[in-house]
Amino acid sequence: MKLIVGLGNPGQEFNNTRHNIGFKVIDNYLGDVSFKKKFEAEFYKDSNNDVIFIKPLTYMNNSGLSVKQFIKYFDIQFEDVLVIQDDLDLSIGAYRFKFNSSSGGHNGIKSIINEIGSQEFGRLKVGISNNSYIDTKDFVLSKFTKEEIKKIDFNIFNDAINDFIKYDINYVMNKYNGK
Repeated sequence: MKLIVGLGNPGQEFNNTRHNIGFKVIDNYLGDVSFKKKFEAEFYKDSNNDVIFIKPLTYMNNSGLSVKQFIKYFDIQFEDVLVIQDDLDLSIGAYRFKFNSSSGGHNGIKSIINEIGSQEFGRLKVGISNNSYIDTKDFVLSKFTKEEIKKIDFNIFNDAINDFIKYDINYVMNKYNGK
């Protein structure tokens, strides 16, 4: 069983914000599916591939609460978890796959690490850039421009998710990092 987590904040006011890129990647991958609710998250279970996709509804800083519950309930191994997050240190559209690394100051990742007691899970870090003239909190909650969204290649993320489902995070890191 694989668990793919898109990080973001619930509510219409957060749609298309930089911090919600995890939600956006999952929505793009799944298309028009009906999510159910469980453990304070929207989730979709793909029975063909034995994969669960979740979008925590706990707000970013408490994302670990629902992630922990899904891991425990479905007995998912940490290495079978892929968390999709925003990254201020990468330019818009750039991406990096990681495994077993610190939170890097990302509160959603910090919450997951604290709740599950491990950092041994995969991550897809999607670049949202940074603006030193704007407070970080305000910047991550700002919306992408149309030009910025065009720089994000969701097809690569879709392919990488397919590869993660079929193989593992090491395969994905070797294939996609450095491109």
